[in-house]
Amino acid sequence: MFEQAVADFCWHAREVVSSGMGLWGWPWGRRGPSGFGSASTAEEVTAGVDASNITAIVTGATNGIGKETARVLALRGAKVIIPARTLESGLKLKESLADEVPSSKVHVMEMDLSCLSSVRDFARSFNSSHKHLNLLINNAGIMACPYQLSKDGIELQFATNHVGHFLLTSLLLDKMKSTAAETGVQGRIINVSSVAHKRSDGTCFELNKLNDKARYKPFIAYAHSKLANILHTNELSRRFQEEGCNLTANSLHPGVIITNIIRYVAGNSNDVASSDLSKKI
Repeated sequence: MFEQAVADFCWHAREVVSSGMGLWGWPWGRRGPSGFGSASTAEEVTAGVDASNITAIVTGATNGIGKETARVLALRGAKVIIPARTLESGLKLKESLADEVPSSKVHVMEMDLSCLSSVRDFARSFNSSHKHLNLLINNAGIMACPYQLSKDGIELQFATNHVGHFLLTSLLLDKMKSTAAETGVQGRIINVSSVAHKRSDGTCFELNKLNDKARYKPFIAYAHSKLANILHTNELSRRFQEEGCNLTANSLHPGVIITNIIRYVAGNSNDVASSDLSKKI
């Protein structure tokens, strides 16, 4: 299993190199038409942006690219809500952001994305305590972990990467629509997907087979969840255009970034087998 996971990750890296960035665009940081490239930082991309009128939710913000996203949003003046699996991890992040950005407006709320009742509790609390929501960044994820079911009995990667975000988005949509209508500021939903979605054959939507342990392949299960992210985004976008509401939905591939998400691939086989999956978010 470990050898296959490594092979799948290597395919992922090769696919990035051969895709839109081009062989020489990545990893050398070649800039594209936007003026930015793989070597561009979030601070460079947002230079001159005033986000002081923006309220944002960033999932998976206690580490990795979610943490950097939250930091730069706070730096640009946004009010940033951090849903954290434990309040301890969220408050630790809040303290570190306050050290870097003394003027930061960061709020920590508890949420376990792989647990549907936890997602509902978070959404209910947020909707009752915050007037506006302009930006929802569905970033949290887990990749190529050993087989496990969520508390709701759903394969863990699909539960965390797609189902939790799907439910969260659905429960926050009315808030986002009303915010856009009241403020005139376009609302945005960002789903962090992956080029790995190309490895999915769509069998994840055969729900009677989703939890089949005998068929489980860690990286393919990740690919299934990333395909679901894209399809979710496309349908949101279609509905927003049909309704004429001032919201957009986009999915993205963040590139190959060495963060904690690769821990099940980067470790040895013994580590993979014994890893504490409760630390996924």
